[in-house]
Amino acid sequence: MATSAHIELAAEGGGLIACRACDALLRPPRQAAARSRCPRCRTVLTAPQGGSIDGVLAAAATTIILLVAAAILPFLSIDAGGRHRDAALIDAVEAAGGATWPLAFAVGGLIVALPMTRALAMVWVLAPIRLGLPPARGARGAFRLALELRPWSMIEVFIIGVAVALVKIAGLAAVGLGAAFWILVALAAVALFEDAVLCRHSIWRLLV
Repeated sequence: MATSAHIELAAEGGGLIACRACDALLRPPRQAAARSRCPRCRTVLTAPQGGSIDGVLAAAATTIILLVAAAILPFLSIDAGGRHRDAALIDAVEAAGGATWPLAFAVGGLIVALPMTRALAMVWVLAPIRLGLPPARGARGAFRLALELRPWSMIEVFIIGVAVALVKIAGLAAVGLGAAFWILVALAAVALFEDAVLCRHSIWRLLV
């Protein structure tokens, strides 16, 4: 099955755009700068180019900064049996994987590596366009990669899993939420913001 990126590129040649959520083929709005939504699922189809590029670029830069901060700052603090320990994000990732290191490696990739890769790809694609320069080499491939990685970014799922685990151990130890935990919550909000402002159609047109 073709990805939304491939459908969107193919549809542009016929004067149509594809909804990334339900794959409905629709005609673009008559005004190029108009904001439009899919009548079937209400997903944003097109948005003004300037607003989309600025919003996504800001979200990507924020993601990079917050991920670096999350890797450095404490994630949780645990007090049990008179002992205190600060756990970093890497400790939480290892705990999520348990004794199976491939699982811990996969969790780390979904939480840190993939969002970082996606954010860097977005900056690579959009920064030259925002500066009025020609698209960077490999920009189309980088943008396609960023789109395909989005469903695999599991920060929201990880936060929910941590919250469930904290409820289970609440009676065994006193657990405090560190700055890195709240940074991940902020990253989930940034991802939602990016999804809301991203206009794939506008960016693909700039890269053709």
